[in-house]
Amino acid sequence: MTSTLPRDGSSLSPSCFLLVGLDPLDQVRIRPILQRLEAGGALLPDSLINRLEVIGILHSYGEVLDAYSRNLIFIADHQFLELFPAFKYFNGEITPGKWLRYLWHDRINYEFAEYCMKAMLWHGGGGLDAHLDTPEFIERAKAAIRAKIQFNPFLRGLGLFFPDFGLEQVRMLAMYSGLGQFWRVMSDLFLALAKRYETEPHLTITDVVAHVQQGLVDAADKPITYAPRIWGQRHEVIPQSVGLTFLPDTAIPYVEAVFFRSFPFMGTLSYNAQAGQIPEEQADFAYGALYADPLPVGSAGIPPTLLMQDMMRHLPPYLREHYRRSLRGEDDLRVKICLSFQKSMFCVTTAALRALAPFPLETQDPQQQLANREFLTPWLQRLVGSRLLTVQEV
Repeated sequence: MTSTLPRDGSSLSPSCFLLVGLDPLDQVRIRPILQRLEAGGALLPDSLINRLEVIGILHSYGEVLDAYSRNLIFIADHQFLELFPAFKYFNGEITPGKWLRYLWHDRINYEFAEYCMKAMLWHGGGGLDAHLDTPEFIERAKAAIRAKIQFNPFLRGLGLFFPDFGLEQVRMLAMYSGLGQFWRVMSDLFLALAKRYETEPHLTITDVVAHVQQGLVDAADKPITYAPRIWGQRHEVIPQSVGLTFLPDTAIPYVEAVFFRSFPFMGTLSYNAQAGQIPEEQADFAYGALYADPLPVGSAGIPPTLLMQDMMRHLPPYLREHYRRSLRGEDDLRVKICLSFQKSMFCVTTAALRALAPFPLETQDPQQQLANREFLTPWLQRLVGSRLLTVQEV
């Protein structure tokens, strides 16, 4: 992350803050947001409507993440090197009723969870991604592979012709498990917020951010491990002794890969990479949840549509009633859900920034303020092109 302010802060005072690289108009637009952050607020302004939408949509998102996390962990633990995992979305419960609902598409779209997993695997970052290339991981992964294929001549033959195939699959399964463990924490966090809202109906956006921040801090050191079950026995592919933990190794890479970078939406436009319509560097990608245009949501083939569809099934009654009373009622429900979801993700982003900042953002110490602004500058520069300015309307 590049610094844009003098590190010693000797020649600058907080009042002459300037986001280097932004044009004057963006400077004017960003300044109130920065001032709100330093006053204890969030990237999203506080209002009755924003409170209702954010808390309601996080309630729905918590329910969906519960299903996503259970399925990702099931696939990682129980579908180890299954070449044709036809029932991977059944979580080990294959019944006629569930099969019929699946055919009728009356189910959670687990494909979106895999879409996010692939985004993390492709963009990389964090300790989990780095560990997947270490000799220790390769040795443990190959031991698990040998255990799996010992009775399968087809897989053994496949390994002879494509020696890295199995290893790449295990890397992917480890990412399945890592994202599943990350979402397990976030699901419990969001559902606890929804439960709290039942007895504290006057929660503000600041309260929501504080709730998420505390949850991130509490889970920061939670171990990230991976031990799939093979022929009835656990095989430690990523043991706790490796030292991978929740915040630096899954949460931050997730924000980078899914909130910021992600992929161009497939199904709406055809991109010409040779014409420069896609950035050459992955680090320059800006197709994440904070940047997405909500209008394409509702179109077939758009990955976020799957998430909006899933959240639509779990909307709390008060939020559905709010949407029903707004312009166009439920005709554009997925678009409304997407707008509320982006608002909520700016709250989660605020919580992450507050948790990572070198000092409390409300500090009155000039040197600490400068250090915080040095930390915030690159983040705010990236967010200028996102939906941040759009959601400022109260």
